[in-house]
Amino acid sequence: MMSEAEATPSGAMQDEPLTVIVMGVSGCGKSTVAERLASDLQAHFKDGDELHPAGNIEKMASGIPLNDDDRQPWLEAVARYAATQAAQHGICVIACSALKQRYRQTLNSAGRVVYVFLEGSRELIASRMHLRTGHFMPEALLDSQFDALEDPRGEDNVVTVSIDNDIQTISRTAVAALQAAGVIRP
Repeated sequence: MMSEAEATPSGAMQDEPLTVIVMGVSGCGKSTVAERLASDLQAHFKDGDELHPAGNIEKMASGIPLNDDDRQPWLEAVARYAATQAAQHGICVIACSALKQRYRQTLNSAGRVVYVFLEGSRELIASRMHLRTGHFMPEALLDSQFDALEDPRGEDNVVTVSIDNDIQTISRTAVAALQAAGVIRP
């Protein structure tokens, strides 16, 4: 058994499973950044969208924003998945919008949770959404995402990273922010 002073290769304490939730509005790059961050941290990765029930995906694909009742069972499933995978792998990185503070409270039930808030302008995100293909979330719902977003920057377990960069730089900036916050070791 490792002592508390010994860290896993990624820098996290082995006996303290960690969930890193890469959050923000649709189109900010959550999935791509989270996948790269998981690779950089030698962690397990999951796109939280894969845990949505079919009804939620159908609703969003039809241009209908989800309400809190739609999101709650999904958020609970994400938290359960995160807790299980963090316990198994040491670190689990999940892409999940986590737009409202109450959603983050549900996700916090996964154990030790930290959020990487991907921050960008509506214009930049809309331009990226316009270019992507094959995603169920239409660009028309972007305003509803910004309307639902409750700024997480004042919360203790949140680091903020600008998306105005390439994926590699965004991930490196997130790693540095997590180290500076004392969440992972350098």
